[in-house]
Amino acid sequence: MSPAKMPGMENFNPLRDAIPVGEIRRALVIKLRHHGDVLVSSPVFSVLKAHAPQAEIDALVYADTAEMVTLHPAIAQVHTIDRKWKQLGVMGQLKAELALYNALKARGYDLIIHLTEHWRGAWLCRLLKPRWAVGPTVKGRPKRWKQSFTHLQTMHNPLRHMAETNLDSLRRLGIQPGPDERRLTLVPGAAAEAAVAAHLAGFGLQGKDFIHVHPASRWFFKCWPVERMAALVERLQSAGHTVVLTAAPSNDEKRMLEAIQARLVKPAFSLSGQLSLKELAALTQAAKLFIGVDSAPMHIAAAVGTPTVALFGPSGDKQWGPWSANSRVVASTVHPCRPCGHDGCGGSKVSDCLTTIAVDDVMAASQEFLGA
Repeated sequence: MSPAKMPGMENFNPLRDAIPVGEIRRALVIKLRHHGDVLVSSPVFSVLKAHAPQAEIDALVYADTAEMVTLHPAIAQVHTIDRKWKQLGVMGQLKAELALYNALKARGYDLIIHLTEHWRGAWLCRLLKPRWAVGPTVKGRPKRWKQSFTHLQTMHNPLRHMAETNLDSLRRLGIQPGPDERRLTLVPGAAAEAAVAAHLAGFGLQGKDFIHVHPASRWFFKCWPVERMAALVERLQSAGHTVVLTAAPSNDEKRMLEAIQARLVKPAFSLSGQLSLKELAALTQAAKLFIGVDSAPMHIAAAVGTPTVALFGPSGDKQWGPWSANSRVVASTVHPCRPCGHDGCGGSKVSDCLTTIAVDDVMAASQEFLGA
């Protein structure tokens, strides 16, 4: 007889300081990072809600990343910090910070889960005084960091996906995620889906009859060369596939798309700089395949369940690859130095391990989802 089936062992937990999940009334999950980082934390909300269904779970994120978690079915409220508060002057910023603190205080959190090394999370734990608080172990931090939390989580395993690292915060509390609870969650919403349907209708397209290609990342050392991306788009078009290109509203990304389009005999459909994050998710959800680099749109594709082909160079795909079984990572097999995490070889913003990936390799990975 296994220990789990022995009388009296059903609720056994080997963790001596596991928390009683049935007593959690309200919880706050803090993730103050970029868009992809926030999205990869979405399973934390799902798992916590599954194990503590009575709890109201809130999120605290930067305002520009809020669309990554709004409409998440496990989240009650999304609180935000606007990076532009610094532009309000000392009194204006203080007023905004006080309003946030009062809103959080009014919620009366029993549990705070801090998923980054940001000092703000530690100070909020001290000020809000939850019954339980978990944060990451950070080498070199003083005692006041450690004393801000009731539980400390081990982090920084480059072989462990960040989705699992985020979920380790729950494991540290005694909550073991089930295999089917760990998916990313992003809900585009009806408004975004309607807006994208209108764009597609304007192109004469419907859902699942096009490939979504997002060539850029905010970090250009993660990008494949323009000429190779253009060659891939032409190969896809020659094989009878329709391609829709997207880019963020930034001038750099829009110029990259223009450079790709200029190399194409038949320009692809483009929604460059025209979509909100929710609309980008709705477009990806409607596509039959997503192709891109290590970026937030790649994580969005994994979250909405679209087959994903992701190109990786200096960043680690084991830690940051698409969190989906319905995906393929294309990376160099001849550069033993990857993943180095550097901003290009020697800081040049150009990564040999990425620029040398062949068009044939990306096309082959794409055909696994598209058929011959």
